[in-house]
Amino acid sequence: MLELRRITAGYEPRRPVVRDVSLTVAAGEAVGLLGPSGCGKSTLARVAALLHRPEAGTVVLDGEPARGWRHRAPREQRTAFGVVFQQPRMSADPRLRLHDLIAEPLRATGRRAEAPDRVAELAAATGLSDDLLARRPHEVSDGQLQRACVARALVLRPRWLICDEMTAMLDASTTAALVAVVEDYRRETGAGLLAVGHDRALLDRWCDRTVRWQDVAGTQRSPSGV
Repeated sequence: MLELRRITAGYEPRRPVVRDVSLTVAAGEAVGLLGPSGCGKSTLARVAALLHRPEAGTVVLDGEPARGWRHRAPREQRTAFGVVFQQPRMSADPRLRLHDLIAEPLRATGRRAEAPDRVAELAAATGLSDDLLARRPHEVSDGQLQRACVARALVLRPRWLICDEMTAMLDASTTAALVAVVEDYRRETGAGLLAVGHDRALLDRWCDRTVRWQDVAGTQRSPSGV
């Protein structure tokens, strides 16, 4: 179980964009979090993935509270998550070829020897040819780069997937292909999913249940007032 308990978080002291939000995702469950732009759902997703320290509240993984954030989180907790962001060009090192982008988490965790087989397996699953794997981000389309980012998110075989507007910049065919990749992985491994977005139809088709932001955030309003 992934539990977010009464999370308050933001980027400036005493100006939280998320206030007192609670949410749970059971093992193997796909939960959609639906909300408008600017409401704080991406901040909550970063807290859930241990990438942003909240001002208050607790993240609990299988009954154990998170013991750190970003690089200070214990490896077993940090690597339990695979994260896909909305804008692949902001989350990809422009110096790396796609092969190395996908393998990066393996090398960072001392598992370099697994890279050739694991990258080949995920490249096939996400539709990346050898030619594309040899290219750098500026040499591929947004859709091709997002395929590599999905492969990178899966390379360590995470127990939880956090997809933050993963398909917002993609065409319909690429969206369908990447959702299928995520769902195949979940069926094989029993991983849980938190999918953040503003497309109700997509989240309802993809997820076991969809939660509206206003239902988990109570009367909280976004900074933009939407």
